Amino acid sequence: MEEKQQRMHEQDVVTDKAVSRLSDLWKKEDYWAIWIGFFLLIVGMIIYLPRPPAGMNETIEKANAVLAAEAQRAPFKTIEWYQATDAKKKLKASSSPIGKALSHFMHKPHGWSTNPLDAFYLSEEAAEAKKAKAMEKYEAAKAKEAAALALAKEKQAAAEAAGFKDAALNEEARKAIGEWRMAHDKASSAKKKTSVKPYNQIPYLIGFGICLALLFSVGMKFMGHSPARFMAGFPLVFLLAILAYAAEGQATMKHWGIGYAAWAIIFGLIISNTVGTPKWAMPAVQVEYYIKTGLVLLGAEILFGKILAIGIPGIFVAWVVTPIVLITTFIFGQKVLKMPSKTLNMTISADMSVCGVSAAIATAAACRAKKEELTLAVGLSMVFTSIMMVAMPAFIKAVGIPEVLGGAWMGGTIDATGAVAAAGAFLGERALYVAATVKMIQNVLIGVIAFGVAVYWCAKVDCVPGQRVSAMEIWHRFPKFVLGFIAASIIFSMLYQAMGPDAGYAMVDHGVLRGFTRIFRGWFFCLAFVSIGLATNFKELAHHFKGGKPLILYVCGQSFNLALTLLMAYIMFYKVFPDITAKI
Repeated sequence: MEEKQQRMHEQDVVTDKAVSRLSDLWKKEDYWAIWIGFFLLIVGMIIYLPRPPAGMNETIEKANAVLAAEAQRAPFKTIEWYQATDAKKKLKASSSPIGKALSHFMHKPHGWSTNPLDAFYLSEEAAEAKKAKAMEKYEAAKAKEAAALALAKEKQAAAEAAGFKDAALNEEARKAIGEWRMAHDKASSAKKKTSVKPYNQIPYLIGFGICLALLFSVGMKFMGHSPARFMAGFPLVFLLAILAYAAEGQATMKHWGIGYAAWAIIFGLIISNTVGTPKWAMPAVQVEYYIKTGLVLLGAEILFGKILAIGIPGIFVAWVVTPIVLITTFIFGQKVLKMPSKTLNMTISADMSVCGVSAAIATAAACRAKKEELTLAVGLSMVFTSIMMVAMPAFIKAVGIPEVLGGAWMGGTIDATGAVAAAGAFLGERALYVAATVKMIQNVLIGVIAFGVAVYWCAKVDCVPGQRVSAMEIWHRFPKFVLGFIAASIIFSMLYQAMGPDAGYAMVDHGVLRGFTRIFRGWFFCLAFVSIGLATNFKELAHHFKGGKPLILYVCGQSFNLALTLLMAYIMFYKVFPDITAKI
């Protein structure tokens, strides 16, 4: 009888655990990050996929015919090749009327120079004056582009006259075409600034803020929190996010690459360390809720087709160097620096070696780092990212490092994806392409690193002597939102592949993603950074800076990362796979 009761009790325990695990699907933050992320991805697909740009297939077919002919005609990318590519790049689903309307509704504060009100409101008179200035700059940029194009045509004609057999003439043509492309990009950027119209962004920001509050409050309700208290505190968090975007849009800040992430943390820290974060706002200070949802959306942006386009060299740079740097930096922190907190050591190591804040969040969740440790890691990343995105392109140009090598080096070492793109653009189109692709390849490791850290922490750090590590313990510790990140990447990679690179570029990349979910992701990240600032007090961080160990760890780890990434990039792109490099 007692045995029967014991078995029944054990069955009840198993049943309760099964029900508990099932209820996690609507009670846990990680899963709500997945549900919200996929809800937005599905909405984006419904909006954009049925609405291709007019004449898309005909334009693609015509451009591809030119590209095929030019690839056979010359050993380098000709003027006609780039013009055909430009024709395809103009195909963007986000340029449709509904795309423009959505962009206007979700738009962050506009850029400004001296008057901060320009970020939110621009009168007709001010718009006309701004447009006139923009037209002057565009005309100047257009004239430079025309001169560069004329020179490029001259050099290409000389190379063609020699049957493309003269290596020196070919190199002169390639260089001239590259300079024309840089001038073309500057002219295109200047042209965009000429489409100035009067605006009043304030009503749209209020409406968008209400939408975000409602979106996240649904999850708060199911997770057992008060939606009313969340929505009462959300306006402060959203207001600081707006101010962070506005500060980023200031011309000088934009020039030096001081982005919204840094400003969001700074504004939050100012409040939390002076008057203190109001208690009524704390229910909306949800660091991980916001950023995990944003990371699920980020997964959709990692398209395997783009990764494979750059081939094995980029994979070696990202997937071989990154784990070596992470493990070495962690061991250095433990064995040499004797850092007392293993979780801080691991979070900084992942932040610095993988891809900045995104990796830090995933790793901190896997090893259960304290929120102040995550804040410290993110702060270090922000400071060094701002320095590196300015210093690295300048150094690369000064010492004459080839464009492809420089792009791969920056893509593997600069933490933030946006900063990588900005730094790559400074060097040129080839550097931008390589840098962005290598960073995208590196971003794939977010899920792998999180899983590896979860396993290591269960087996070595938080293990109980004599007790075998169970798969369930690893699963319990593993950050579940990473599953959404991986699933989004796989699904959208398959969708992109099925549509083909050209239609995928127009409909997926510049439709569902850039025209919809990437805008949401930016806002989610900004809300998370504001929350980090609001939830952090310098007094809590002070003891971590004793002896300067976190700073020393970051500097030493990043120095090793810089050296190893440069060496691997040189070997892979110029010694092992020079043919792939020549085609970039």
